[in-house]
Amino acid sequence: MSLAFCGSENNSAAYNVDHGVLNNGCFLDALTVVPHVFLLFITFPILFVGWGSQSSKVHIHHSTWLHFPGHNLRWILTFILLFVLVCEIAEGIVSDGFTQSHNLHLYMPAGLAFMAAITSIVYYHNIETSNFPKLLTALLIYWILAFVTKTIKFAKYTEHGVGLRQLRFCITGLLSLLYGLLLAVEINVILGRRYMCFAHPTEVKPPEDLQDLGVRFLQPFVNLLSKSTYWWMNTFITSAHRRPIDLKIIGRLPIAMRALTNYLHLREAFEAQRKPQGALPHGPKPIWRALRQAFGRPLILSITFRFMADLLGFAGPLCISGIVHHISKENRTIQPPTFFQILNMRLLGIYFISSEEFLANAYVLAVLLFSALLLQRTFLQASYYVAIETGINLRGAIQTKIYNKIMRLCTSNMSMGEMTVGQICNLVAIDTNQLTWFFFLCPNLWAMPVQIVVGVILLYYLLGISALIGATVIAVLAPVQYFVATKLSQAQKSTLEYSSERLKKTNELLRGIKLLKLYAWEHIFCQNVEEMRDKELTSLKAFALYTSISIFMNAAIPIAAVLTTFVVHVHLSEDADLSPAVAFASLSLFHILVNPLFLLSSVVRSTVKALVSVQKLSEFFSSEEIGDEQEPKATLPTISTNNSKYQAVPLKVVNRKRPDRDEWKSYGLQEDHEEEAFGLCDEDICIKITSGYFTWTDGPPTLANIDIKIPFGQLTMIVGQVGCGKSSLLLAALGEMQKLSGSVNWNSLPNLDSEGDERKRGSVAYASQKPWLLNTTLVENITFEMPLIKQRYKTVIEACSLQPDIDILPQGDQTEIGDRGIILSGGQRQRISVARALYQTTNVVFLDDPFSALDIHLSDHLMQEGILKLLREEKRTVVLVTHKLQYLPHADWIIAMKDGTIQTEGTLKDIQNTEPELFEQWKTLMHRQDQEFEKEMVAESMSTLERKNLRRTMYSREALKTEDEDEEESVESEDEDNLSQVMRHRTTIPWRSCGTYLSSAGLILLPLLLLSQLFKHSFMVAIDYWLAHWTSHVIAAKIEATGRNCTSAQECGFSHSSYLLVFSVLCCLGIILCLVTSVAVEWTGLRVAKELHRSLLSNIVLAPMRLFETTPLGSLLNRFSSDTNTIDQHIPATLECLSRSTLLCVSAMGVISYVTPVFLIALFPLAIICYFIQKYFRVASKDLQQLEDTTQLPLLAHFSETVEGLTTIRAFRYEDRFRKRLLEFTDANNIASLFLTAANRWLEVRMEYIGACIVLIAAVASITNSLYNHLSSGLVGLGLTYALMVSNYLNWMVRNLADMEVQLGSVKRINGLLKTEPESYEGLLTASQVPDGWPQQGEIQIQNLSVRYDSTLKPVLKHVNAHINPGEKIGICGRTGSGKSSFSLAFFRMVDAFEGRIIIDGIDIAKLPLQTLRSRLSIILQDPILFSGTIRFNLDPEMKATDSMLWEALEIAQLKPVVKTLPGGLDAMVTEGGENFSQGQRQLFCLARAFVRKSSILIMDEATASIDMATESILQKVVMTAFADRTVVIIAHRVHTILNADLVIVIKRGLILEYDKPEVLLEREDSVFASFVQADK
Repeated sequence: MSLAFCGSENNSAAYNVDHGVLNNGCFLDALTVVPHVFLLFITFPILFVGWGSQSSKVHIHHSTWLHFPGHNLRWILTFILLFVLVCEIAEGIVSDGFTQSHNLHLYMPAGLAFMAAITSIVYYHNIETSNFPKLLTALLIYWILAFVTKTIKFAKYTEHGVGLRQLRFCITGLLSLLYGLLLAVEINVILGRRYMCFAHPTEVKPPEDLQDLGVRFLQPFVNLLSKSTYWWMNTFITSAHRRPIDLKIIGRLPIAMRALTNYLHLREAFEAQRKPQGALPHGPKPIWRALRQAFGRPLILSITFRFMADLLGFAGPLCISGIVHHISKENRTIQPPTFFQILNMRLLGIYFISSEEFLANAYVLAVLLFSALLLQRTFLQASYYVAIETGINLRGAIQTKIYNKIMRLCTSNMSMGEMTVGQICNLVAIDTNQLTWFFFLCPNLWAMPVQIVVGVILLYYLLGISALIGATVIAVLAPVQYFVATKLSQAQKSTLEYSSERLKKTNELLRGIKLLKLYAWEHIFCQNVEEMRDKELTSLKAFALYTSISIFMNAAIPIAAVLTTFVVHVHLSEDADLSPAVAFASLSLFHILVNPLFLLSSVVRSTVKALVSVQKLSEFFSSEEIGDEQEPKATLPTISTNNSKYQAVPLKVVNRKRPDRDEWKSYGLQEDHEEEAFGLCDEDICIKITSGYFTWTDGPPTLANIDIKIPFGQLTMIVGQVGCGKSSLLLAALGEMQKLSGSVNWNSLPNLDSEGDERKRGSVAYASQKPWLLNTTLVENITFEMPLIKQRYKTVIEACSLQPDIDILPQGDQTEIGDRGIILSGGQRQRISVARALYQTTNVVFLDDPFSALDIHLSDHLMQEGILKLLREEKRTVVLVTHKLQYLPHADWIIAMKDGTIQTEGTLKDIQNTEPELFEQWKTLMHRQDQEFEKEMVAESMSTLERKNLRRTMYSREALKTEDEDEEESVESEDEDNLSQVMRHRTTIPWRSCGTYLSSAGLILLPLLLLSQLFKHSFMVAIDYWLAHWTSHVIAAKIEATGRNCTSAQECGFSHSSYLLVFSVLCCLGIILCLVTSVAVEWTGLRVAKELHRSLLSNIVLAPMRLFETTPLGSLLNRFSSDTNTIDQHIPATLECLSRSTLLCVSAMGVISYVTPVFLIALFPLAIICYFIQKYFRVASKDLQQLEDTTQLPLLAHFSETVEGLTTIRAFRYEDRFRKRLLEFTDANNIASLFLTAANRWLEVRMEYIGACIVLIAAVASITNSLYNHLSSGLVGLGLTYALMVSNYLNWMVRNLADMEVQLGSVKRINGLLKTEPESYEGLLTASQVPDGWPQQGEIQIQNLSVRYDSTLKPVLKHVNAHINPGEKIGICGRTGSGKSSFSLAFFRMVDAFEGRIIIDGIDIAKLPLQTLRSRLSIILQDPILFSGTIRFNLDPEMKATDSMLWEALEIAQLKPVVKTLPGGLDAMVTEGGENFSQGQRQLFCLARAFVRKSSILIMDEATASIDMATESILQKVVMTAFADRTVVIIAHRVHTILNADLVIVIKRGLILEYDKPEVLLEREDSVFASFVQADK
């Protein structure tokens, strides 16, 4: 049939112009085409041709600068315009179908208008981003023309009496209004930017964020379309394929989202609540009010989006109902037009339809359904995004507020245990996250009631009273859901308690693994861990049970509700309307209704947790702070002044010190003059405390009646017994203690602090008694935020004897130390802490007992080089607390303390005169006078034990280096092929780990899991298919009834009962299968968790020592903590979700394809798009999740570091620097979280749009199929219901796939450890073949022994030969790294003896089973290791010894009196690591432990290295008497300990250098041993 603009019939009224041209409908439509054609013609050349010549006047990095007024309004109006135009096109096509001729003018102008509207927004966007407003004139003309032509058309319709009943009239009116509003927006741009009609256009500058190349998070800056579809993320997500995402790639946060900005908002909200008296109100309410004021607005926006999404969600069931209803209606004939329509046809030549007729068209409903779905998904994702973004902003603000509070916390809160580091870290890690979660779930709180009410009303409208009964089933089960959820969280809590207990035990096991292996006690401790694991598993079983009930209810409730409803519906009325339209619409509604009820439990739980968290926060915020005099009044303003210049400008504080000089000596000189000048007028007193009373708690004062003076530029020593208040005195001077009365005066130098007026003191370099280190490199720990001056740094390192230690570290002074890095010994930590104080250029230095963990040589060197030379030369005021009285002669001023008061103060001479008794007491205590102090001795001294200890941890630097280099190489320096291989590896799913996981489940569970899932989904489809079959028959029966004139279908012999029976059976089977699958998944999870942990533990315990020395303890612990937790709790849930969403999508696709096979053609391209989206998303998501985790660690570490080093930070006056670091850490964590959120939204929007396309295609295909091929309406309903489901589950499938991939990483890591080769525990002899009392004599023969730590490393002992007779005492000495310890480890086969052999009492130890060998020898290690438990357990874990034997051992070790006084005696508890005993006592316990095991061979590996002289002499006596009849091998740290030995072996570089009696060696002049003894005097 031929087409013509005004219709194909020549005689039609369309060509009638008798009443004037404007009264012709066709001409009116032709008139409206003009503006659209104008716009299309004028903008295309500008868009495509002249674009290159237009250049932006303002150069900015991003093409996202949106600066024209009314920008968002224009986008919203354009979207509405496009929707109305789609309706106009549809209306034209539908009304065209009512007439015989084809009238193009009914829909062609609307089509052109649609193109023009799209062109207008594209054109506008390009002009705005290129900042060329003059070109907007074209749009201005277009809006004027469009508005005028539409208004003429509207006026003509009104004139002819066309009214609101006609749809075309309403559409025309709406379009006229929209064009008018867009014209107004355009005029507003002219008025705002003055680009025409004004002499001077307004100058505008892009925002700071867009000028900053580092800001790459563009969500706040892009246009509305890009905002709602996350289009700007495309390049970001696809680039993740080419290179991994790191902090550099994601850039910085926009200013408005930074923690500082949000903190300032929050602070304003708190300040607004300040009472007139100036006090802030306490309690949780003010916190809630402040949060509402600071973050309430975006939350309201999120709730609004959520409401709109939820209301649009109901369009799905309604449209399905409409479509199926119209298909099943048999009256598909065209109704004759009414008189009024005929009249209008005659007048305007157009046929007008009403909105009812328009909505009666199934295709129209399909398009409406598609539009509603698009909108609903967009609003839903927008709601999620806004809520999460608000939560993240809030988290940053709260964390900053907590940190600022920590900086002002009273030290006594911490020391008195009112607040532990753990509690504060929990506030940061857990409670702030609870609040974030609450904000994310908050929109649900408001949206759920609306969803439920609307859903129930619609169900009632469809099904009547039976719907209410179905809804009641859901409502009744909701409390059960809540009960299960609370039980779940309880189970989770108890699991957490058990798992932390298990981790404590695992941690002890791994820390003491060397001792456990040497004593052959691994299995005992392994059992302990297994026992805890069993308790944890019991609790996990409860967790799994409740999880499976929860999963089961989620799946079963909708089935039960539908079943109940339909049974009641059929039984209530015989002639029940159970058409497909009603059945499938109500099915969809039930699915919608169930959602809010499932969410209810988690929302309620989250709300309760948030309330508890805020309660905790309010308690924390109201805890005591230190005195105001210590706190600069401008603390926060200093931050805020910084706000504007926040872009990488360092804080002012950094520049407070004098400028950097190349020659650091000039610092000292400069200070000299100032001090002299200042000293003259101020009597040389730096600190003066007068009649001071100080306390830590509310009880009696810790320090009473303190009157002291500390002179400028001199060395003041504070001495006194343990616990007399020396450290407290330092802290009192620093203002850390509560001052009850008296005054503390600081005379600081005028130039030190330009800002120092309100501060009572300047910066003080303070080294606390317990050394405090940062988790950073060694060099940064020493420079501590100061510029690195090479010469000065070198001098300080030398003074603290740190160079040898640095040489041993794998990366020298760039090695990370602290909790997450290399573990250092106490002495090394102490020296680093002192080095930090020496390096600073402050006037005052406080050293609190810096010699406590150092041996005598190091102490002397530090005193001479560091304190007397470096600090004296610089004329710095030094206050030194010490127990080493031999240094008193060096002091310029001495303060002696006793029981919290000052005993006396003055120079040594003054004290000699005034307090002769005290002086004499000191004199006897000085072990050696200062005159004997000789430099050479220090230079000659043997390097300290810690280095050796460290070197042993490092094993050999080469081995580690090569490992590190390999690792780095694999990441960085790879050629292209390799890189592409790595990238390919990142995109593939770890199927192998998945296989490992599933295969651990066993042969019974795995098939059960797979089959139950398949059967369950088959039954789900069967239920819905039967419903379609049943309802189609209802319709057929009705038609038949009308044909046979029965009053109802029942009369004609149709009965519901048989259908209902099958339906009920299917539903019941479906419910049972839901239970089976949910139990199978959780059961599988439990089984795998049990298996993997058991294998991991047994493998780790049997692994060779090499593994523990090359793998950081932290990473081994992570396998037992986070990875095990993932396998225990997360993988089963993700697996269940993944299998459910995947099978749902597959079954839905199958059903739709069955209903309309044409759908398969469209499915192919959609599947390809889906594949690429998920492929790109998974890689990006994985990187971002890892980034979020890795940025959280430093943030939490920074909090715990700050709390532990609070006094040091405040002494240095470094609060602002640490705040700045916190803001950097918080922002890094927040931007990773924001990008992850945006990536999730990016995926979901795309997947849901694809879902909407599937619905549209399925709808159009099934409508067509039904109209032309008479497909049953029941199947159409079935197909559409499933299509709607797909759009819900597609993104879940991809999200769960991405999560699963990340979680399978845990399985992969654990699997990696499971491949470790165990030590060869079997010997050639069996345990029964070894004589019972072996070794009885203790004779040792070493023949040509060569030993190495690993087959890849060089030997550490070469061709060693020795013969030791029974009962001899052998001393072994040599420099650090000579192989002494390897010698002792060779007896236990802890190292690889690749040549030679050791024969003990006639048996070659290589032939013995390891367990037997190690259980028959004893060793005392240099680090005393005690385990948590009783003293009895520590001495004899095997429980073989009697009490009398244990007491005897304690008596020999001089510990009997100590243990007697303890409550419980042998059953007294030892805390973790033996912290409740001193270092010396711990070493003595180890001796007692060795004695309890009555073996005839004892090896002492530098056992006296870390104890004082007195304890050491006790040990010596014990060894010589108690062990008189045993063979003892002593590896010496101090040579004088082996002077009484029977034989001495000197080892150098793995070879025996000397081997003789000590007296013989001492007589030889060239003896190395003699030189050692000489040096040790």
